[in-house]
Amino acid sequence: MEQDLAYPRPQLRRDRWTDLAGPWEFAYDDDDVGLRDRWCERTDTFDRIIQVPYPPESKLSGIGDISQHPVVWYRRTFRTADVAMGPRLLLHFGAVDYEAHVWLNGKLVAVHQGGHTPFTANLSNTLGPEDTDQVIVVRAKDSPTDLSQPRGKQFWEDRPRSIWYHRTTGIWQPVWMEPVETDHITSVRWTPDLDRGMLGLDVSLDRAPTTSMRLRVKLSLRGDLLADESYAIQRQDTRRAVGIEPAVSNIGRWHLLWSPAHPNLIDAELTLESEGEVVDVVHSYAGLRSTAFSEGSFLLNGIPTYLRLVLDQGYWPDSHLAAPDGPALRSDVERIKAMGFNGVRLHQKVEDPRFLYWCDRLGLMVWGEMANAYSFSETAVERLVSEWTEVLHRDYSHPCIVTWVPLNESWGVPNLPRDPAQRDYVRALYHLTKALDPTRPVIGNDGWEHFASDAWGIHDYATRGKDIRERYGTPQALAHTLGATQPQHHAIALEARKRVGEPIILSECGGLNYDPDPSTGRFGYGVVDSAEELLARYEELVGAILDSSGIAGFCYTQFSDTEQETNGLLNEDRSPKVDMDALRAINERPSRAIPGDFVTAVQAATEITGFSSGGAGG
Repeated sequence: MEQDLAYPRPQLRRDRWTDLAGPWEFAYDDDDVGLRDRWCERTDTFDRIIQVPYPPESKLSGIGDISQHPVVWYRRTFRTADVAMGPRLLLHFGAVDYEAHVWLNGKLVAVHQGGHTPFTANLSNTLGPEDTDQVIVVRAKDSPTDLSQPRGKQFWEDRPRSIWYHRTTGIWQPVWMEPVETDHITSVRWTPDLDRGMLGLDVSLDRAPTTSMRLRVKLSLRGDLLADESYAIQRQDTRRAVGIEPAVSNIGRWHLLWSPAHPNLIDAELTLESEGEVVDVVHSYAGLRSTAFSEGSFLLNGIPTYLRLVLDQGYWPDSHLAAPDGPALRSDVERIKAMGFNGVRLHQKVEDPRFLYWCDRLGLMVWGEMANAYSFSETAVERLVSEWTEVLHRDYSHPCIVTWVPLNESWGVPNLPRDPAQRDYVRALYHLTKALDPTRPVIGNDGWEHFASDAWGIHDYATRGKDIRERYGTPQALAHTLGATQPQHHAIALEARKRVGEPIILSECGGLNYDPDPSTGRFGYGVVDSAEELLARYEELVGAILDSSGIAGFCYTQFSDTEQETNGLLNEDRSPKVDMDALRAINERPSRAIPGDFVTAVQAATEITGFSSGGAGG
């Protein structure tokens, strides 16, 4: 499947498509007159060239202007003779930050709000004659000072500081076109059911069938056929359950189940037929696994599993939130695994689906997190709920995602202890997430006030191992810390809600700052003076965490340096600060909470499937 990675949407791929990355005409609209003056029909206003999909603030865009420009415009042309064509031609955007309008030949074909989620325009009814240029125009509005807009770590001031970074405006994920028939598949969703040995399938079409239609589903694992079934399609949305095999519930299950130690993926081919003729073929994949928090532990496929996560901002110095290229996404996953982590917490960013593909393929668990707003208002609530719903829809089928985090550190809900409306909002987000995806655990507000969470994520940037041991080393110390001293001076539980078996995760910790040039005054939570000291202090902190019987996992801050934050284990360019093998040895040490979990998982995978812990299945 690796040859298919170039396609920007890994779980719903077609063979024929046209990549629209590269040079587009570009213009700033600082006076916001483009709509009034119909820039969608003009050529004289576009005075620059930008490299899509890199944001104009970034170096790789070819512009590199970090000043505030709330409204930007893009323009490019194509000839129908030069692209794959069909009865319908779809234009896809991976993500445009924040509000997008799209025109073809001067006619509006799409409007979308949400800076991290995809949308599609049907170009078929607005195409001009074949021998003329077809003109695509995009307007993106991204207000730097609108704090009700879900923005994550994008700073609202002119220059980044503390934990906030340069902005990412406009197009920042792939743009592509693909031809389809009038009747075609628009979405595919997979739901594993380990107890019954079934794989749930939800398929949506562009419209309700008007002819006799059938859907053929072929599932295979490492080339071996698992299922080949055909269904009559009578509605626009169809739900089926595909039986895999009885071995899913006995020792043979390790041949099938997905985990970091054995990332088995089931390849899928879906063929849509109308009156016996093939009208659409899409390729997808799924992973069989279950996730839960229960009785103080994280359970993967029903087995207690210690979480060894690293925080990843998903930020590159030359391209900001946009990945430099597809291989860079794979390389980050490989580096995280090479350091001995079994998971990653994607922080204040909804990552490119191609990154999630490599987490699926190579075996890396993911905490999926929403980019938060910074104010509480009706507008802020509506915006985040709408975009978060789209995130859950887009990423539902990725087996790597094992936990959802809609809010972080009370961002956007700064008055939880005293405002009932804000507490209702957090509860609503938690229950909405559970309603749309009942298969995964949810942490309603990670790090701070907890009253709607399946686990208690705690943010504690203690810089010495002795402090970790004093706070969490024994059950008595843990109870005192949660009930009396309150980590980071934030109430862990509100409204007299007591902990009832929820696991404790140090979901942000560490943050050790090592910068060879201390005169830069860069940011971190604790300063070390050398690479040797960084490794020693890392071992001290992680060792103390692993020695606690009451902690079910940790997330170290952070994967790489990000702008002024120099608390990464890697530099901004992804070069290591310390020996990667030494980090791996520290991270893979057995925990007291779940002794031998890592060793047991690796041995099971190696003995039964023949995979190593760093290998890829499928």
